Amino acid sequence: MRIATFNVNSVKARLPNLLDWLREARPDVVLLQEIKTLTEDFPELEIGDLGYNIAAVGQKSYNGVAILSKLPMEVEARALPGDDEDVQARYVEALIGPVRVASIYLPNGNGQPGEDFERKYAYKLRWMRRLTTHARGLLAHEETLVLGGDYNLCPTDADVYDPVGWRDDALVRTESRVEYRKLLNLGFTDAFRTLHPEPHRYSFWDYQNRAFERDEGVRIDHLLLSPQAADRLTAADIDRDPRTKTRPSDHTPVWCELDVGA
Repeated sequence: MRIATFNVNSVKARLPNLLDWLREARPDVVLLQEIKTLTEDFPELEIGDLGYNIAAVGQKSYNGVAILSKLPMEVEARALPGDDEDVQARYVEALIGPVRVASIYLPNGNGQPGEDFERKYAYKLRWMRRLTTHARGLLAHEETLVLGGDYNLCPTDADVYDPVGWRDDALVRTESRVEYRKLLNLGFTDAFRTLHPEPHRYSFWDYQNRAFERDEGVRIDHLLLSPQAADRLTAADIDRDPRTKTRPSDHTPVWCELDVGA
């Protein structure tokens, strides 16, 4: 089973590119983030024509996540538990055959200097703690589990092209990394890093200053595997090709393959 995570940065604006990539890469399961559309406006017809079942959790103009699956799936959650007042569309979870997957769009945490930054950063850290709590419960079921998505987090300095220049960014701040490490320490494996120890491989490049052409990026899109999923890991990589297209997302897909049998 090939599982990919892809922050599309607006499913409507990038739909031709997304459809082309789905035809070429043919992933079995896709975890989308930043679909930036209401659930009812998700392009189900166009994507469904390629053989995908769809579970979308949308929000007007911002956020939004979805799961695409060539196999039947049962949606288990459409929001991250732990805060009934949190209305941001950032989490969807489903069972697909023997595999449980979740598409995650973790808060960025950056904002304007002063109070706005602190408010947004505090929300990011609270969200990460909620995710860790929920993930702990999921691991107790001892399932083949993949928590994939845009984590808005560079785990180490090897995952950012300029660690000194980024040191105050919410994606690399110590508090963010500590919370992410708590999640990993529950027993998760970073699919890409397990098979690719080499530094400075990225999944996001800003649109400004020819960042992609200069390879000035960060690795913030991750596929985290439970022990049962890690035992089945056979391949993983970053697919840079979609970032080379006209009007691309600023992210590119990250994928892994699990040997889950027939």
